[in-house]
Amino acid sequence: MTIFIKSFILFITLSLSGNIPEKQAVGKITTPLGEIYIFLDPRTPEHQASFTQLAEAGYWDSLTFNRVIPDFVAQGGCPDTPEGFNDPEYLLQPEFHSELTHTYGAVGAGRDDNPDKLSARCQFYIVQNKNGLHRLDGDYTVFGNVIKGMDIVDKIVQLDRDNQDMPLNPVKLKIEIIYLEKSEIENLKNP
Repeated sequence: MTIFIKSFILFITLSLSGNIPEKQAVGKITTPLGEIYIFLDPRTPEHQASFTQLAEAGYWDSLTFNRVIPDFVAQGGCPDTPEGFNDPEYLLQPEFHSELTHTYGAVGAGRDDNPDKLSARCQFYIVQNKNGLHRLDGDYTVFGNVIKGMDIVDKIVQLDRDNQDMPLNPVKLKIEIIYLEKSEIENLKNP
């Protein structure tokens, strides 16, 4: 039997039994300091879809981690500008979940102080405080968590920075979306 026929039979068998492994979206951020892998939580479908769309369009690839503060966050994406916070095309309704909190490694959506707590699509941050930042819970949407690469985030926030917390040497982003089975995600978490 050819490999194609064997593969097809296996696919049909798995399909009928319901055992096809479900793949989940993972953001892979490549920086000059190393790679960071982010699990995109399906409980925040609008934020997950937005992050994926921007990554697949190459939006992030010309941007940097532009605000880094030890024991707080590493923020990436568009700089704080009125356009990033006022253009309805770039705003998302909040997706708060009591289980998704600002723990060490949580990935959240940036925003300004708008009363509706709308997220800026073009900005994200990674919580670097080992105790978490629970004062942000219910005010900023957490849409994922780092599953590998917090050592890289820890290095990024320790870089020399200016008086606006921007690294003196830019930390460029290249973000792509990869789709992994649960077992592959677990292998990333526990190499």
